[in-house]
Amino acid sequence: MLEYAFTYADLEYFLLILVRVSCFIYIAPFFSMSNTPRRIRVALSVFIAILLYQAMPHDPLAYNTILGYFMIVMKEALTGLLIGFSANLCGTVVSFAGHIADMEMGLSMASLMDPATKETSTISGIYYNYMVLLMLMISGMHRYLIKAFAETYILIPVNGAIFDSEALLRSMTEFMANYIIIGFRICLPIFAVMIILNAVLGILAKVSPQLNMFAVGIQMKVLVGLSILFLSTAMLPGAANFIYTQMKHMVATFVEAMM
Repeated sequence: MLEYAFTYADLEYFLLILVRVSCFIYIAPFFSMSNTPRRIRVALSVFIAILLYQAMPHDPLAYNTILGYFMIVMKEALTGLLIGFSANLCGTVVSFAGHIADMEMGLSMASLMDPATKETSTISGIYYNYMVLLMLMISGMHRYLIKAFAETYILIPVNGAIFDSEALLRSMTEFMANYIIIGFRICLPIFAVMIILNAVLGILAKVSPQLNMFAVGIQMKVLVGLSILFLSTAMLPGAANFIYTQMKHMVATFVEAMM
């Protein structure tokens, strides 16, 4: 017969770990997908919390009232949300690149409901999103995120988070600059070819004004854009590497801002 005894202090400490883990799983990329069953996410959160509880030293918590414990819970929840949010921010780069690509190809009006994020996205945005997500699973980036999150307890112990709003704002500002750069790098082949195609269509419109370049240009943009999208598939691992490098940097920066 298995017997396991624990005190109220151990239960309170475990619940604080579970709050941070569950908030991280709720918003982190790959784990926060809407097509991931909720029971799986809950079970994964509890399992990770149990492992962290067994591996971490249990320092006494400094609080006297229920309100004090509630403030610690909210601090742990905010810590988990910020760590997951810092990683999830980088996933929006592919949607930005997809919007630019579809705007150049003339497919910006053809929006779809992305079942993963429950948001309206363009065709190229969904394509880029699933390709980058596939590479995330192949490269083991989801395991890296869990490992990095577990190591945050060394730098930010329970009830040890100190939120530096200026550092967080500075990290967001730096990310916005990299956000635009990486997004344009992903869709640069389509963007460059569309500029050349527009120049060619402009020359043809001057050479033979009797041709309806508007009707011809729409079909050519879609055909050429989809062709370049297919041919540039081999470049997606390099684009995914940019995103994952930025994701690691963002997680490290946010953790430093809460130390």
